[in-house]
Amino acid sequence: MEKIKSGKKIDWMITLVPLGVVVALCVLFFILPEQSNAVLSQIRFFFGDTFGTYYLIIGLGIFLLSLFIAGSKYGNIVLGKPDEKPKYSFFAWGSMMFTCGLAADILFYSFAEWIMYATDPHVEEMGGMQEWAGVFPLFHWSFIPWGFYLVLAVAFGFMLHVRRCKRQKYSEACRPILGKHTDGWAGRIIDLLAVFALLAGTATTFSVATPLMASIFNDLFGVEISRTVVTIVILLITCFVYTYSLLHGFKGISLLAKVCIYLFFGLLLFVLLFSGQARYIIDTGVESFGRMMQNFIGLSTYTDPTRSNNFPQNWTIYYWAYWMVWCVAAPFFIGSISRGRTVRQTILGGYGFGVGSTIVSFIVLGNYSMGLQVEEKADFIAEYLETGDLYEMIVSMIHQMPCAPLILVLVLVTMIAFYATSFDSIALTASCYSYHKLEEDETPHKGIQLMWCILLILLPIALVFAESSMSNLQSVSIVAAFPIAIVIVMITISFLIDGKKYMGELAGLHDKKTEISEGKNE
Repeated sequence: MEKIKSGKKIDWMITLVPLGVVVALCVLFFILPEQSNAVLSQIRFFFGDTFGTYYLIIGLGIFLLSLFIAGSKYGNIVLGKPDEKPKYSFFAWGSMMFTCGLAADILFYSFAEWIMYATDPHVEEMGGMQEWAGVFPLFHWSFIPWGFYLVLAVAFGFMLHVRRCKRQKYSEACRPILGKHTDGWAGRIIDLLAVFALLAGTATTFSVATPLMASIFNDLFGVEISRTVVTIVILLITCFVYTYSLLHGFKGISLLAKVCIYLFFGLLLFVLLFSGQARYIIDTGVESFGRMMQNFIGLSTYTDPTRSNNFPQNWTIYYWAYWMVWCVAAPFFIGSISRGRTVRQTILGGYGFGVGSTIVSFIVLGNYSMGLQVEEKADFIAEYLETGDLYEMIVSMIHQMPCAPLILVLVLVTMIAFYATSFDSIALTASCYSYHKLEEDETPHKGIQLMWCILLILLPIALVFAESSMSNLQSVSIVAAFPIAIVIVMITISFLIDGKKYMGELAGLHDKKTEISEGKNE
């Protein structure tokens, strides 16, 4: 690992401006928690209600474009030299890809997201819990969200491994469109937007799911400590764990990702085989997947123009925004580890491993608890309506399983491991933003990485301390995603332009070699 040789290498604007903004926001959330939450709620309504269709169009468009890219000549492009082989095995690559993003959130929401849909009036209008409560989790976490990741992953992989760009930033991926303006204020604005989106995605993720870890901790050890206090302590402790793992580089991340996947699929297999709900899990899962595929376009374009239920504003638009802000870190990381794979292998392999693992998680864990509800062995809906506490309800669900204490420990350890790999990929990507240029195989200085580890954990702690509602936590992502969605479109178009140019260069090189070969034969 190279050391920093000169302060000129550091991009102080990209490093210090986000630091100042995050510290200011943290102070506001600590001093004025109620007022801050009220402002967040108003901003969320403005963007989600007024510009909701904007998010939906971009989401569907990116997914359809990913299929076009994979099936076209673009799919033949190797992310590296034309004859280069993949650096990682499919399993190692898939494990890092799945765990680098929202794996901990996937595990959290898999248990109980169906309940939030089952209590929504729109789902009741459509046909009820059994028909649709299992469909929406699959829809909101599968093809369109992963489409954001994979299209950008091949764009960044092309930039890093084919064009070998030394500027590992969002703006550099827009160079085919921006040209010389990439090095000016246009590029600086794009990079700042990317960093703020990164911080928003991290803040939402760590604020939404970590309270479950606190609830499990309290249940396991029988303590009656405030969940907010326990959550902040867990965040601080895991920050040190994540930092230690991060400073050991890609080797540590790869090993941790494999451990995560073994724990994750071990949990799913245990629930499927020993919960007593195997038949219901499989039958409902297959039916829900089929219904999602049959209604995919309709679900993707439902806008509720009369605002009779606000379902897309509350759910679909939020999820597309949530994944958009995560597109700053996760696709960069996926692009980095995809060296030697073709564009087609990256996209289709990503859909296979990423979407496949996500769908299996929601089918097994979600339908386990929904099966208990349908068979009247438990009433999770009544518990949720009475308390509104999703975290304690998930603990109650786990208590219905055989060997419940062991499962609670397994879920806690798996979530910590998932957060570790996610945090590693985020901090590593953010650290690269602190440099004007990085040579090939050069990694950021440990001091810069440590600074980002601390910075990324501050805003989640402030949001948890302010006891922000789920809606207000979602607001952070919806606001940040609005400008970053435009940048995502720019990066996609830039890849299509530069990819076409590159294929022309390869064709010209091939023709030249053919002419030379024919000349020698003559």
